[in-house]
Amino acid sequence: MTRIHSLTARLATLFAVLAASLLVLAAMLFGRMLDMHFQELDMHELQGKVTLIRNALQSAGVTGRRPERIEALERSFVGHESVGVLFRDGEGRVLYIIHPEHFTAAQRAGERLSGALADWTVDERPHRGIEVSIALPTLGSRDQSIEALVALDLSHHVHFLASVRHATWAGVFVAALAAALLGWFAAHRGLAPLRRVTETARRLSARQLGQRLAIDDAPLEVRDHVEAFNGMLARLEAAFQRLGDYSADIAHELRTPISNLMTQTQVALSRPRTLDEYQDILASNLEEYERIARMVSDMLFLAKADENTLAHAGEAIDLAREADALIDFYEALADERQVRIVRQGQASVQGDRLMLRRALSNLISNALRHTPKEGQITIRIDADAAGVRLAVSNVGDPIPADQIERIFERFHRGSAQRESRGEGAGLGLAITRSIVQAHGGHITARSAEGVTCFTITLPRNEASSPS
Repeated sequence: MTRIHSLTARLATLFAVLAASLLVLAAMLFGRMLDMHFQELDMHELQGKVTLIRNALQSAGVTGRRPERIEALERSFVGHESVGVLFRDGEGRVLYIIHPEHFTAAQRAGERLSGALADWTVDERPHRGIEVSIALPTLGSRDQSIEALVALDLSHHVHFLASVRHATWAGVFVAALAAALLGWFAAHRGLAPLRRVTETARRLSARQLGQRLAIDDAPLEVRDHVEAFNGMLARLEAAFQRLGDYSADIAHELRTPISNLMTQTQVALSRPRTLDEYQDILASNLEEYERIARMVSDMLFLAKADENTLAHAGEAIDLAREADALIDFYEALADERQVRIVRQGQASVQGDRLMLRRALSNLISNALRHTPKEGQITIRIDADAAGVRLAVSNVGDPIPADQIERIFERFHRGSAQRESRGEGAGLGLAITRSIVQAHGGHITARSAEGVTCFTITLPRNEASSPS
């Protein structure tokens, strides 16, 4: 079973774990340093007590008697109940003990310390002590010495360290909890743009695509995500707008032939007619059916282009030969409109012959519709290192500058004047662009000073030859 955790909770836990780990390491280091510090303090205090004992024993003088020395020692340790002293002679016999409760039974029986500084416990109370030899002045030639075991009760140290440890662990817990809360707050605030993305996505619909997320208050880590989301919304809005326009254009273009068919059929059925009249009506209806069929075929072609499923052959194509063939095809229509079509240059490309001929045919047909009498259509073909260019230019009404970028859209015509002159559905240039793009090229349009020029640029192959 997959376990799902909140990203905010994960970050908060991570903050808490990191903070607790660092604090635990710091506490352990601090405790170690504190133990070493107290050990130095204890050693310093024990050495001070040894000096005090040595001075007290030697202050009685050479002729001092034992009761006087003992009395001097007892006066020196008045008020020092946490310190004990055990004296032995050279043979290890215990001579005298001050505060015997600080020593174990074995030590009172003569056991010596194992090292210079040792720790032991008496009645669950920790002690630390040192054992030194103290020389006593005498009248003889040999100096007399005794062994002194000095013990220090560490109970106050242990209680202090225990309270420090308790306070430290409590601080670690509180700090970890605070780090978790701060991490949760920071993550919660930092992920606010993502929550806004979710809220915006829930409110989105085909009619509400104009919403955008604010970028100014977004953290740097999610700003790219917010910008990408806004870009996606903009593209969706534009796509839905185009889809709506496309649907409206399809309905508009289909309405005319369907209306004509219905009108002609109703007229034909209004009264009995002769066989010739029925044949004329059916011939007129056939023209409308052909118009609808061409429109449906063009829309299917564009749908394949949108899905990148336009399959085309890879054969060498002589563009000059294809252009000449189309000039011959349109010769009768051009003579009827008193328009001259000329071709200049030659080059070859790799592609699908029928598709490229259709693209060029669309440009020539479009130019014929908008070229005035005694005008000229020029097809120029040339090639260089950048690629092969095929330009179709004609004189006539210019395309407005604000329409140049839209003339390759479906069902779009350059202007009302150009629309009134043509009978097409406005799909020819869109099909031409799809064919050119399927061949790895691009098409541009320019209209200025009474001349309109469409230029197709295709990739250059080894068979391409300059004009």
